[in-house]
Amino acid sequence: MPDTPDDPVTEPEAAAPEEPAAPLLELRDGLPEVVDTDAGLAEACAALAAATGPVAIDAERASGYRYSNRAYLIQLRREGAGTWLVDPISMTTLAPLQEALAGAEWILHAATQDLPCLREVGLTPASLFDTELAGRLLGYPRVGLATLVETVLGQRMRKEHSAADWSTRPLPKPWLEYAALDVEVLIELRAHLAAELEEAGKTEWARQEFEHLLGFEPAVRVDAWRRTSGVHRLRGRRALGAARALWEARDAIAAERDVTPGRILPDSAIVAAATAMPADRRALLATQGFHGRGASRYATAWVEALQRVRAMSEDDLPSRAPRGDGPPHPRTWADREPVADRRFKAARESMLNLAEVHHLPVENLLTPDYLRRLMWAPPATREPAELAEAVRAQLASYGARPWQAELVTGALVGAILGAEQE
Repeated sequence: MPDTPDDPVTEPEAAAPEEPAAPLLELRDGLPEVVDTDAGLAEACAALAAATGPVAIDAERASGYRYSNRAYLIQLRREGAGTWLVDPISMTTLAPLQEALAGAEWILHAATQDLPCLREVGLTPASLFDTELAGRLLGYPRVGLATLVETVLGQRMRKEHSAADWSTRPLPKPWLEYAALDVEVLIELRAHLAAELEEAGKTEWARQEFEHLLGFEPAVRVDAWRRTSGVHRLRGRRALGAARALWEARDAIAAERDVTPGRILPDSAIVAAATAMPADRRALLATQGFHGRGASRYATAWVEALQRVRAMSEDDLPSRAPRGDGPPHPRTWADREPVADRRFKAARESMLNLAEVHHLPVENLLTPDYLRRLMWAPPATREPAELAEAVRAQLASYGARPWQAELVTGALVGAILGAEQE
């Protein structure tokens, strides 16, 4: 009998077969023609009004190319009506479309991105379902449309034209196919996510969130020039004043030309000129780092802006950091208000735990700014029942939804009382 080796030779394990890629999403009804006349819009409206069920809707803008946030293409799909691509730029009015969609639920993905530009052309939903927000409430780690469609529906989407200049005319066919696909499966995706919300007991949460979105308005940025990249490196109020003046001059030119401001003059050039404070055109154009398409073309505007700043009194120049209406940054609380610091840290830990239990991002459980404001200046009472009621009211005054207040109030009351007993 042959000897048996102590270490028998084993066959190498076969590599695990790669999972087949999800099938690529294709248009079921082919690519529709772009509706770019009032007569064509009337036909689209008749079809959409005669159909039933929710309406999938999306809009394409020219972010990074144009100053405005206007919609350059609107895509719609409704069962029984198919997909329609509407060019709002060529229309006299979109009022017939708003009338055709009256009472229908709109399905959007990341509604806060599209609602402002849709409202600008007179389109406002009576009710909506946001598939991105639904994905967040369900705890999906990635909620981009393509990712959700692949995860939930098992189909891949093309996303190669997401950053295209949609103000281009005529729009290339591949771009139109990409745009039409964005609404192709929204109705089906909505049905799946709605069922998951119901199973998870989160349908009412979603209803409140979607209702809140109906009143969404983009925040107006105060001192938007302070967001100029690199402005934090400037020293002195006059340099800050120069950055503000150059930013405002650039913004006016960009608005007039309907071009994104960075294409007129990059932020780095604003910071370079604000640092050097050149006195004339020649010195300006010789400034290291001052470049861009509009550097020389609009040199007169830049020089005039700097001259105005040079003539300003110190009192008219901006300060380093204007005080907002909210509390200071929490990193300063330990020294300034130790009790508030303990409250905040205990509350933040509780929010993280609650978010994990309910499988949703902590920022969807409670807006971080609401938590900071409440822990910095909580209600005065320390009687537990009264404190709970006052916390709910304070959260509501900030904009928290009832489902959020119901979930977090107990933990926040515990954080307030516990921190002050240490």
